[in-house]
Amino acid sequence: MNDDGVPVLEGRALSKSYGHVRAMSEADFELRAGEVLAVVGDNGAGKSTLIKALSGALVPDAGEIRMNGEPVTFRSPLEARHRGIETVYQDLAVAPALDIATNLFLGRELRRPGIAGRLFRVLDAGAMRTEAKRQLDALGVRIPDVRQPVETLSGGQRQSVAVARAAAFGTRLVIMDEPTAALGVRESGMVLDLIRRIRDRGLPVVLISHNMPQVFEIADRIHIHRLGRRAAVVRPGESSMREVVEIMTGATEAAAGRGGSA
Repeated sequence: MNDDGVPVLEGRALSKSYGHVRAMSEADFELRAGEVLAVVGDNGAGKSTLIKALSGALVPDAGEIRMNGEPVTFRSPLEARHRGIETVYQDLAVAPALDIATNLFLGRELRRPGIAGRLFRVLDAGAMRTEAKRQLDALGVRIPDVRQPVETLSGGQRQSVAVARAAAFGTRLVIMDEPTAALGVRESGMVLDLIRRIRDRGLPVVLISHNMPQVFEIADRIHIHRLGRRAAVVRPGESSMREVVEIMTGATEAAAGRGGSA
């Protein structure tokens, strides 16, 4: 939450149906300032629908989304981006043949000052490389040359570029969808370190993940989603991995009060 106790991002009674299929049913969500909030749930629980609503990829049929207490409506991911919400998708959305600096500014390229940039739309490659290096250095990402094509990078380095891009332009929060799903142990650790650094810079992170050990390692709170709605919110230090899995699968009901904010 902010200093006044208002969540950075909040969803109230969000619902979404596709024909007779109820993908999201009066789902609640709450992200506080300066935290990593993990969103977990079994396959088909409705996590993707919730995150798409919060990132502008779909418009819910009912309910309300608030940022810092202000009601907002996102009709596209671009509108969410304009509000400072950056999303790192599982497929990364990078252009492998382009260099690191260009990928960091993809869709938001810097133009040269003066008539060259305004009229002829000439890109300022030097400025983009300088800023790309600054952003990567600030996050502790060690890549020797930002002119290096992304296709020459390892999986973890590619993920780092996508995460750095989100951190560079996200002014309110960053959403990450399974950022370590295709990575090994070492590269997963590198991405988790990046998430910590982003949080330490004051930017809250929403982490969607199936990797429960990683969730318990990095999350400040865990939002458990089941049957299209929030089943519980727990803290890793107060609940066990087994308890979270049992709530996810319906083997046990959430304790009284857990359905709200932990």
